Order: sequence, then structure tokens, then C-alpha cells
Amino acid sequence: MLIDFRNKTAFPGWEQAPQFLSQLITSNNIKNVLEVGSGANPTLDAETIMALGIHYTTNDLSAEELEKAPKEFATWQADLCNEETVKNHSKKYDLIFSRMVNEHVKDGKQYYKNIFELLSPGGITAHCFSTLYAFPFLTNKVIPETLSDKLLDIFNSRDRHQHEKFPAYYSWSRGPSKKSINKFESIGFEVIEYVGYFGHGYYKKRLPFLHYLEQQKANYLVKNPVTSLTSYAHIVLKKSI
Repeated sequence: MLIDFRNKTAFPGWEQAPQFLSQLITSNNIKNVLEVGSGANPTLDAETIMALGIHYTTNDLSAEELEKAPKEFATWQADLCNEETVKNHSKKYDLIFSRMVNEHVKDGKQYYKNIFELLSPGGITAHCFSTLYAFPFLTNKVIPETLSDKLLDIFNSRDRHQHEKFPAYYSWSRGPSKKSINKFESIGFEVIEYVGYFGHGYYKKRLPFLHYLEQQKANYLVKNPVTSLTSYAHIVLKKSI
């Protein structure tokens, strides 16, 4: 089990996601991938999928989001927090992946239990997500959604057609602690790696001095980690055979 703490510049949930996912696929001989919540924006493009020789399904709650997805992908409209949905789905996957999705899940326990059921024996699941107690994400959780929407436009504006904002709950979205590890193991997963990341870029455009202080804090915490102060994490879990 790899437990580590790093600066958010190494976080594989954004620009580095295609490389991170491709490495998981090739190093684990993956043939059948489900990406959760990727509707409009699958992590890998069609050319990469063809080169890897894999079957790739993009999932989302929203039919509207799935309609935005490239037509080369298989799609599955489903709520992975719904136990009945998973019971009625017979297909199994070698790899189930998500990025920047798990913080939006209401019931982390049921979500991961469902993922466990959807995996083939020996399959793996990997997730990149934001964690609760970093200040921007704690603010996002406790203030009204309309206000957090306005703050996002100020500090991190985006194309809302391709990258809509969704409510965040942070259920089971924490940095690598013994308590979190025990939760995953209680479902039956083996924790392969669990990495927490410090720092964020939300002050960079509007508050450069605060951004500087945030980066200094992040560098200090990498060397002196406090798990509850992570901003992001990634985890890789394996379903035992």
C-alpha cells in the first residue's frame, strides 16, 4: 500500500488525467473500462481508445450530458448510488475510473459498494477527487448553491456547456487517513495507493498574494502532512479475486 502526500501540481485529476488513466490501463492489462460521471467529457479520446484496444463506456446521471459525449463511446445513463440500478446491470468492468466526480456523490458508502459489485474479480477502481476541508471546498459545501455558483464564476470561470457545476457533498471524499482506509477495506477493497495533495489555484487570478501564501502553505504541508488539510486526493483500489 502506497500512502503519500504531494503538491497539487502533481495531482492527476486535471491535465495529467489521460496519462494517468492510460498507465493504469496498460499496466493492468485492462480491456473494459467504465468512467463514472464523465458524460460530456470522457478522459480519453477515441484515437487513444482505439490504440489501446479497449471497450470504453462513459456514464452519467444526465441524458443531456451524455448527448454531448463523442459518438465513438458507449454510454450508460445511471446513478451509481442507486443499488437497484447496479443489480439490474449484468456487465462487469476491469477498471472503473472517475475524476472530479466523487465529491458530488451523496452516499459514498453505497457508491463504492456498487462499484465493487460492478468490477470483475481482480478488477481495479481509481478516483481523483477534491477533499472536504480545504477552504474553497468547505465553503462550497456550507454556503448556498446560488452563491457558490457566483464565486466559481469569479475565481474559476469555465465553459458551462462542457463543464457545468454540480452540487458537492464530499461523502467519503477525504485525504488518506486510517479511518478512510478502514472504510474501503470494510467493503472488501485492497487499497493499492492513496495519495493526498496540498494546495489549490483558486486565488491565482484574483488574489495573487493569497495565492503565494497558499503555495507556501502547501509546500510546508507536503513535508509536514496534516491529512485533514489536503485539497485533493487520488485512490486506487482492487477487488480481491
